[in-house]
Amino acid sequence: MSDLTPPVPHAPTRITVDDYFRLVETGVIAEQERVELLEGVIVSMAPCGPQHAAVVDLFAQALVNAIGDRAAVRTEKPLMAGPASAPEPDVAVVPGTLRDYLHRHPTQALLVVEVADWSLAQDRLAKSRIYAAAGVPEYWVVNLRDGVVEVMRDPDPASAAYRDVRRCARGERLALASLAGVEIDLAALVPEPDATPLQ
Repeated sequence: MSDLTPPVPHAPTRITVDDYFRLVETGVIAEQERVELLEGVIVSMAPCGPQHAAVVDLFAQALVNAIGDRAAVRTEKPLMAGPASAPEPDVAVVPGTLRDYLHRHPTQALLVVEVADWSLAQDRLAKSRIYAAAGVPEYWVVNLRDGVVEVMRDPDPASAAYRDVRRCARGERLALASLAGVEIDLAALVPEPDATPLQ
């Protein structure tokens, strides 16, 4: 009978945002690599399928058209969401103009949108915590499986949770909490849940 004990699994090494971007600057992480920093852990992002990409573009275009020059819309770019998280949300509405971010990534967002198929659990849990802790006032998860948008508002940074969570159907118009008078028509943006993904 062996008295060897099985090795204890190690928790992943957690790093800071500064450490993460130092790895990018030194080439340890290539700029084109599909990774992001979530709660101190470098996480791989799945390849972007056609349906996912199309819905990201549709939401970004709709938000640009609705918001005009009142804020900037970024797609799949880093958001500095605290000392240990630099997620790359599918769409982020950030204060100011795009030129304001020539030399820095934004540290605030008025709205974050994640388009979720395989990533639904991560977007609901880990990313919800990250965005709530960072004080992002509104977070939308475009749930492609069910054909709805899960809307999270009223963040509590202390508990890293949103107090107001609801689901919006395809036929609804959805207003932005942070920008008065801005709303978008979900019917034109969210595909039917049983629709065949674009090829």
